[in-house]
This record gives sequence, C-alpha cells and structure tokens, in this order.
Amino acid sequence: MTPRKLRFAVFGNVYQPRKSVSIQKLLACLAAREAEVCIEREFHDFLADGQQQPAEGVHVFDGGDFEADFVISMGGDGTFLRAASMVGGRQVPILGINTGRLGFLADVNAQEIEHAISALYDGDYTVDTRSVIRVETEGKALQGYNCALNDVAILKRDNASMISIHVTINGDYVTTYQADGLIMSTPTGSTAYSLSNGGPIIVPGTHVFALTAVAPHSLNVRPIVVSEESKITLTVESRTHNFLVALDGRSENLPESTRLTLRKAPYRVNVIKRVGTRYFHTLREKMMWGADSRG
Repeated sequence: MTPRKLRFAVFGNVYQPRKSVSIQKLLACLAAREAEVCIEREFHDFLADGQQQPAEGVHVFDGGDFEADFVISMGGDGTFLRAASMVGGRQVPILGINTGRLGFLADVNAQEIEHAISALYDGDYTVDTRSVIRVETEGKALQGYNCALNDVAILKRDNASMISIHVTINGDYVTTYQADGLIMSTPTGSTAYSLSNGGPIIVPGTHVFALTAVAPHSLNVRPIVVSEESKITLTVESRTHNFLVALDGRSENLPESTRLTLRKAPYRVNVIKRVGTRYFHTLREKMMWGADSRG
C-alpha cells in the first residue's frame, strides 16, 4: 500500500530577505519526499519579488484557506504566532523554523531543516498543547482574530495618561489597576511581554494565566496567577475615552465603553517539539536564565 502524501502549509517572514533563502532548502527537502506544499500568498509573492521563485507544483493560499497535515512557520516567534492564528481551532501541528533572533516557539534553526523534516516523516517528535486566550467584547466588536497564544494586553494610547482598569474574576471584584496597561498571559507568553514587566515565568502545561500590570502607579500591585478556567472581566476608564487591546501584538482601538471578557479558548494550539527538547534548557540557552555573571 502506497503511503499517503503529506501536506504542508508554509508561512514566512516577509521582512528578512537574506534569511528567507532557507525556504529553498525546505522546499527541496519536501520535494524529495513528494510532499504536497502550499505557501501563504504574501510570503509567496515576497519570494517571487526577491527572485527566489518557489519550485513548480507549489500551490498558493490566502489567510487560513488551506488543508494540511503540518504547518511550517519560517521566521521568528512573531511569524509563528501569526501562523497559529490562521490555524485557529483546526489542531494542525505547527513546526517553527527560526530565521529570526530569539525563537522560543520557532526553535528549529535553518541548519536543522533536513533533520526536522525527516523527524516528521519518521514520527520522531512530540506535540505540546498550548492554551489560548479568547477575547469577547460588549460594545464595539473586534475587527481581527479574537484569540491569542501569547498574551492579551490592555494599554493606554500613545502618550495619554495612565488608564484605570477594573478587574473582576468569576464575578468577584479584584482591584482597579491604575497603570499604563494590563497583560493577561498564557504560559507560552509568560516569557514575552509579561516577563519584561515583572511577570512570572510559567512552565507550559500548568493550565494557568497571569495578570501583570504595565508600569502600575502603586508599588503594592503584583502579578496574579489564576486558573485558566477563570472568567476575567475588564472595563476601562481613560481620559481620552479609548484604549488599545493587543492580541499577540495585533492592536485595535476600542472606546472605553467596551467591556471585555477574557477566558480560555475552546481549543489549544499544537506545537511540534523535537524529541529531547527540554523547557528549562531552552530558558537557560535563550535567555541566560539563572546564569551567574559574577565570573
């Protein structure tokens, strides 16, 4: 019996002209295995403009209009987050190939492409399931995708004064943050914007979310970790009568009359990890976590 051809959907970073040449290496690996390959249109056009025309037989798709066994993200973690938003709740596992800088989610480097593709065909990989935050609004509706793999940030606009963010969890009033903003982070996003504001590092798989204030007015405000089953309701007051909500960095302007409800999405994102990959090793390697600089 002839094995079924595997299907791959490829997303890429369109701001890295020199590094994007690794797509040719990827496509050659997939062509050698007679895989079915489709590339997001924006990335396909970027490659064509740079005279890196994809191989014949490669199809093009728009947004999330694809069918695949695996999604491949080529870029940094930002590209991975965008790919995850396009996958949505379809449970297609995502492999991140890092052509950016840090790469927590995109942790396969360009030199490991052939080995990574072989591992997919051999089943020599693991899949981490990552929680996602869903944002619901009462008032003005969000224009874009309403879920975040990393974090949701409520922020003041531009140089406006700090905002007041009233927080209720499961119907119980918690506090009113006087701050530049508030971040709700998943374990996946705990090493991103939340960490830079003093939030905790949360190991994936612990099923919690963290609330971390951005430049709070009071020193008494500390991050809070809550169950991912929590229902968090937010209302905002601002002198400008509006504020920003950013989902994995994709920001929208909302009027202060908008009421936000944040909770766990009804699906998880599947992240492909190489066998032997260890979270704390990644922390030490990527962030120098725990390193003693005293010499």
